[in-house]
This record gives sequence, C-alpha cells and structure tokens, in this order.
Amino acid sequence: MSDSVLVAEYPAGDRVIGRLTLNVEKTLNSLTREMVDVITDSLEVWADDERVVAVLIDGAGEKAFCAGGDVQALRNSCIETPGGPCDYAEHFFAREYRMNYLLHTYAKPLICWGHGVVMGGGLGILAGCRYRVVSERTRIGMPEVTIALFPDVGGSWFLNRMPGQIGRFLALTSSHINATDALYCGLGTHFLAHAQKGAVLEALAGLAWSTDVGTNIASVDALLAGLEAEADAPAAQLEPHMDVINAWMAGDDLSGIFDRVMAWQGEDAWLQKAQDGFAHGSPLAATWIFRQLNQTRGASLRAVFESELVLGCNIMRHPEFAEGVRALLVDKDRSPAWAYPDLASVPAAVVDTFFTAPHAMPALGLPE
Repeated sequence: MSDSVLVAEYPAGDRVIGRLTLNVEKTLNSLTREMVDVITDSLEVWADDERVVAVLIDGAGEKAFCAGGDVQALRNSCIETPGGPCDYAEHFFAREYRMNYLLHTYAKPLICWGHGVVMGGGLGILAGCRYRVVSERTRIGMPEVTIALFPDVGGSWFLNRMPGQIGRFLALTSSHINATDALYCGLGTHFLAHAQKGAVLEALAGLAWSTDVGTNIASVDALLAGLEAEADAPAAQLEPHMDVINAWMAGDDLSGIFDRVMAWQGEDAWLQKAQDGFAHGSPLAATWIFRQLNQTRGASLRAVFESELVLGCNIMRHPEFAEGVRALLVDKDRSPAWAYPDLASVPAAVVDTFFTAPHAMPALGLPE
C-alpha cells in the first residue's frame, strides 16, 4: 500500500480508532487518484468492522491538511486528449465524489483535523465529516474560479447551506477564511489548538465505547464540547462583512453582481482581495459556477454529486481549465488567455453545453 496515505488503528479499550493521514507534505497533501482510493477502501472496510468505533482524518506536517486535488495531473489528462474523454481526470472526479458521498453518509463518528491550508478537495473531505476541527492556522478556500474549475467535491451542497450569500461570495471571489469564519458559516464544528491533536486522540482512545453508533456519537459530542481551546481564535472576517457580502451577491443577474463588486471603492483590505479575485477569474467559469449553485439549491446530496460529475467532465474537455492552470501554476505568468474577455461575452448556448452529460463519461456509481 502506498505511503501517500498512512492507515493506522489505535487501541481504544477492546475497540480501535481508525486514522487516515494524508502524507505528501511536499505537495501540501494534495490528493491523487491513488490517495482517494486508499481513503475510500479504508473507510469501507472500517464501516463493516465492529472493532472500529471512530475515524480520525488528518494531514502530515504543519502547513496543510490538504491543498486540494493534483490539478497539474488533471491538466495533463486534458492536454493528452483535447476534447475528451479525459480518462484520468474524469475517473478521478468520479472516484473522489464517491469518496465524498461516503464521508457525508458515514454512520460512525468521523473527525477531520482541518489544520493549515484546507482547499478544494481538502475542503471536500473536511465538509463531509461529522466533526470538523479547525485551528489557529486554518486557512480555507475554494479558489477554482481562478483556474476555470468550480467548487466541486460537494461544494454545491455545503456552499448553498451557508448563511446569507456567503456560499456565492466564496465561490465567485475565491476568498480565504479562517477558523472563526469556518465556525460561523458551518464548515467548522470545533476550534482547538493544533498542539491539542495528540491529547484529543488520547482522550478518544479513553472513551467508554459502545456497540451502538448513536451512543458513540453522543460520547464524541460530549468530549469535543468539553475541550477548551489552548489558542486564541483569529479575528472574524465573514461576520463583520455580512452586510456588504449580502448586498454584493444579491439577485439572479451575474453581470449585475459583478458590476456591484467592481463599483465598490472601500479601503477594507480583505474585501479588496475578494474584489480582485472576482475580477481576475475566468468569466466562463464564473458563469458555470453561478448556474451550478443556483440549479442545485435544495437538491439532494446524490443529485448534487451527479450534477457535479457532469459539469466536471465537461470542464475537463474544454481548454479553459488547462489554460487557467498553466497561467497560475505551470508558467506562473498569471496572465491567462480566457476564452471570453468578460461575462457579457459568454454565450448562454455555450454554458448550456456544460450541463449536459458528455459521451463516454464515467459512471458515478453511488450506493443505493
């Protein structure tokens, strides 16, 4: 088995706690298809193993839980077969979304330790877990608009469930948020210092575990609720700006939203960065992000992942994504040649094509 994900079991009385550690520090624990398979396979085995009472998912190193998927590998897949099917990329999405669905529907307590950078696919793992611990150095983001992707891995689910217009704001501006913000918008459930991870694992091992999952969940609830953070929480960014965020993002006219954001002339550095993120993202990507969020509002979890796979596969078959990754991560010139110069130039008929299942796309294969 690869060491890109460390799989371990820790004694907890006559039971065990499973642990999955993303272990590729040099890439900030970015997900590969192999890593996704190891996580999924381990979780499925542990789901049926009566010895395993809970699972902790964390990342190696001090910098990141997970910086997302390996987008350069996805880009290579797109370049190899322009117009698709893009075998590696599309099957990566199908496997990743199956993993995400498994996390969201897992019966046993899942604890994710979301320390450091948590972006893209990493956020998908965090958001899928029942317990989502954030720390003094947590930095969360969904920067997909900057590389012409979209907030997938269930983003259509959890972004639509945030207060006010936060989900739309984060998706269109690629803004980063901290632990305090994560608690406010529902991405985090508990704030603890990163240095407390060992003590938390030890406390979990010492719980009086039951054969009843509901009893075990109540025990973990009580344990985490009783812990006091040994670090100061960072200053809030989302809550103090809610009036501006809601005003910016109101309505169903994307061009109007963009114009309001660009017309803002305040001095707030965090909002200035959000404005800049929206201004420099792909206009085509902003259009499909906006439509995807609107179309999945109120959709079931299964329907969300099914729609995300259709959109993801279509994006892989269009050159916009490869160009976005080239400009940001390969050549690093930060001057992408987007397919359309502005939102007004994006034809509705072109956007429509991204929401129709392409030929020969992989099956998602979610359990019934």
